[in-house]
Amino acid sequence: MTRLRLPSFMAVAAALAMLAGCASDPYNVPLGATRTEVLQRVGAPTSVYPLAQGGERLQYSRAPMGFEVNNIDLDANGHVVSVIQEMDERYFSQTILIDKWHVEDVVRTYGRPYEISQVTSFNGNVWAWRYLQVNNPRFLYIYIDPQGIVRRYNVGDDLRYDDRRFRW
Repeated sequence: MTRLRLPSFMAVAAALAMLAGCASDPYNVPLGATRTEVLQRVGAPTSVYPLAQGGERLQYSRAPMGFEVNNIDLDANGHVVSVIQEMDERYFSQTILIDKWHVEDVVRTYGRPYEISQVTSFNGNVWAWRYLQVNNPRFLYIYIDPQGIVRRYNVGDDLRYDDRRFRW
């Protein structure tokens, strides 16, 4: 009698996890890929923006309700030169240029905001985006004056998901 040897549960689970990891990150596009390859792999972008060096940015935003904005930059020849998930606190201070950025720069980087509001302590609009920091729901707030110039930004927890407010 021939016995079939079935793979262990752990081996099957590990293989499925690896496959799920590959399938769940469509933005893992290799540098040098062509625009056509990006569109085949990821699909149509939510927005397309021209870049200063003659290339273009393909933006894949899950806003306003999602937590990610993935930007895939192409050079003038249509090849991928960078892939960045912008909604990450580690990058905000390096990316957001206070007193230099305009509305166009904000939109080209973060896309459409979750909401636009006003506060009494600032003459202008406050744009907000949702993001996750280590699975903690947070907001990025960018303050834009009436001339369309970024004057400051800050981050804060999304308290709608804060369990601490229910503790006594």
